Amino acid sequence: MEVSMHSKFITYVITAIVFIVPTTLAQVAIANENVPALIASSPSDKFDAQMLKEVVGNKLGLNVVKVEKTPMNDLAAIHTEQGLFYSSYNGEFLIHGKLYSIKNELTDLTEQSLAAIRLEGVKSFANDVITYPAKDEKYVVTVFTDITCGYCRKMHAEMAEYNKLGITFRYLAYPRSGINDRLGNFTDGFKDLRSVWCNDDSADALTRAKSGAGIAYRICDKPIEAQFNFGRQIGVTGTPAIILPNGMMVPGYKPPAQLEAILKEV
Repeated sequence: MEVSMHSKFITYVITAIVFIVPTTLAQVAIANENVPALIASSPSDKFDAQMLKEVVGNKLGLNVVKVEKTPMNDLAAIHTEQGLFYSSYNGEFLIHGKLYSIKNELTDLTEQSLAAIRLEGVKSFANDVITYPAKDEKYVVTVFTDITCGYCRKMHAEMAEYNKLGITFRYLAYPRSGINDRLGNFTDGFKDLRSVWCNDDSADALTRAKSGAGIAYRICDKPIEAQFNFGRQIGVTGTPAIILPNGMMVPGYKPPAQLEAILKEV
């Protein structure tokens, strides 16, 4: 995969970085001398999605998409355009990392949560993907791609093999250089992908672009930026990134036979 430029053990395990959210009520966190400051919280804290959205949005500048409860007591999931975070119900502590359940077996609750968000997002872009259909379709994968990504080109060059195995590809745009440069202008990566998506035959245009052919400059109203932001929200950090039919995501290039084997296990 090519990368973009840009506790407490009872039932749950968190692997994370903990941030203290600035607040004038920070002393509440250390009210109980018998509890470490970073996990202390008021027993009366109640889940308030709007309050958490405002705290995280206003104090940290994150664009919050959704706030929901988690199976762990007093811990909320904060879905933002910059990724998934967790917060204490009182909004004083923010965690960036993984949440696992170990009640019965080790379960990645973070990945489960993101899988649902991915499937919702994929549906919203159904009319704005570039599709390479398999004649005898067995599986459909959604892949974040960039034109200049070497492994994206390698994967695309083997499209006939993927299709032969019954795997249909649907591409979403992910310019690894981002949307804007330091001066606020659109990056070349964004403009190239927009030109491809705006082409009358976008599938042919993408194939030619990935083979190194020139791209006719075009402008239209295609959701390249929205697809990029969606990718960041669900954990994409480089391309290719493959979303499986169940919403789980596999990073990096996977040869046709290996991808088929993964799909058989889904």
